[in-house]
Amino acid sequence: MKPLKHILAATDLSAPARHAVARAYLIAAQTHCELHIVHAMELDVLDSLRELLGANLSQTKTTIEADARTRLEQLTSHPELQHGIAPHLRVLSGNPLDVVTREADALDASLVVLGARGESYLRHAMLGSSAARMIRKTSRQPVLVVKQSPHEAYRHVLVAVDFSPASLIAIRAAKRWAPSAILVLLHAFELPYEGLLWRAGVAQEEIDQYIKADLEKRRNKLHDLAVEAGLMTGNYLTEVRHGDASQQIIAMEQEYDTDLIVVGKHGTNFSEELLLGSVTKHVLAESQCDVVVVADDRPAVD
Repeated sequence: MKPLKHILAATDLSAPARHAVARAYLIAAQTHCELHIVHAMELDVLDSLRELLGANLSQTKTTIEADARTRLEQLTSHPELQHGIAPHLRVLSGNPLDVVTREADALDASLVVLGARGESYLRHAMLGSSAARMIRKTSRQPVLVVKQSPHEAYRHVLVAVDFSPASLIAIRAAKRWAPSAILVLLHAFELPYEGLLWRAGVAQEEIDQYIKADLEKRRNKLHDLAVEAGLMTGNYLTEVRHGDASQQIIAMEQEYDTDLIVVGKHGTNFSEELLLGSVTKHVLAESQCDVVVVADDRPAVD
């Protein structure tokens, strides 16, 4: 994996979005990364008010931009927030999603941090939201969606594992961003057409026996993946459960007092909707804790 260098945090300057900035400071201090905090404004939308503003249009844009810079500086000026980090602050012009994506690529950011709620483009990090669209747009950078006010480093991290290439990347990402946390590796599965097997004459007892045997195989595979990811025995827990993956992740979030969930999206040769699969979208919408979405960023093979 590439060395950690830059963290990019995006804020719309609203009170809820401050949680993301605070978490970005904390992670930057832990990982010794440079922190970049940006606020994007689509000021060109004011052009539709040209009749109202007239000759004052340009001055109005300048005033709004200057006010945003002041608010950004005020947001990041509290010593208890900074942890000794001096961030790079920028107010940029353009569509916020496009701006953040472009900046993340230009910095080759190791992590992009977004707030789960806000007053504008970060409002409601749920299914179909701006944060979800941002996660679909970024092909390489992990995206952290912050839902809770950060008080300390992450302590309990749940990593969703489906044995795709993104799973190994997710485990390694959890280890990087939460080095002192307890990692719980969860794999949930259902049999193909499980609900229809009995209609085909397969006895429930046979189905249950197969599931039990399959559980053990998958548990061994999960341990092998943990070793490949560089985890040491005693530094992680494994859970293999039979059932819907989305429901199992949310259930285990409560069981393990989870403060971070790590999930993966697949390679860049799929459509946007497939990139952000149904499990990831459900977790973004239903979880109470922060969520990191990582991508299989390996070059596509023709």
